[in-house]
Amino acid sequence: MRIRAIACEVMARTLYREAALAPHVIDVELLEQALHDDRPASRLSRLQSQIDATPAAKYQAIVLLYGLCNLALEGLQARDLPVAVARAHDCITLYLGSRQRYDAEFSATPGTYYYSDDYMEREAQVGTNGRRLTMGVLTSMDQDYDYMVAKYGEDNAQYLMEVLGQWHSHYSRAAYVETGLGKSGQFREQAASDAKQYGWRFEQLRGDPELVRKLLAAEWDDDFLVLQPGQRIAVTHDSRIIEAV
Repeated sequence: MRIRAIACEVMARTLYREAALAPHVIDVELLEQALHDDRPASRLSRLQSQIDATPAAKYQAIVLLYGLCNLALEGLQARDLPVAVARAHDCITLYLGSRQRYDAEFSATPGTYYYSDDYMEREAQVGTNGRRLTMGVLTSMDQDYDYMVAKYGEDNAQYLMEVLGQWHSHYSRAAYVETGLGKSGQFREQAASDAKQYGWRFEQLRGDPELVRKLLAAEWDDDFLVLQPGQRIAVTHDSRIIEAV
């Protein structure tokens, strides 16, 4: 098969490694990490345009290296080719290798701030100076106060600045996901340093590329949703996460 992989750039290292080892021909299209900060409708439009532009004469399938990511996949439609995507809430599931492991980590310590080399190096390249909340859920930590006042009003701006200034109080653990693909160790050190600064427990978790491997190998079992042409993604609000309609 020839497969087009459309991915968030935070999956780049794992994606390139598994693409090199895959039994199929994999063409990679990376979309910038900053897309995560757009509204879900904007991200959906961008991903849909990528699917629509994929030539059916060249490929046999499309795979998406994305999680549901704040409902950004809801409504995404397959056109002329099957589209496969992991049943995942976000990229943490892809880093950890399974829904079951993600659920176990979340159940044990829901207040976890995750770190990974892939995510952090790409974030650094787009110039994000503020702290991240759970892999980019909220990135505008350093917005200028005057800007906040102009956009939200003075009372709301004061409230938002207060909440943003206390973001770290919502977490109790810094979890560094070791994929074995980093170079300098600087991001692990940053995770440990943040844990010390904010009074969090620090843990290093072993990354697992199994979901990415299976996705690129077209081993699409119950861990994946495969859209057939004409079907779209709907959110299930249960353990399946997404379904085809």
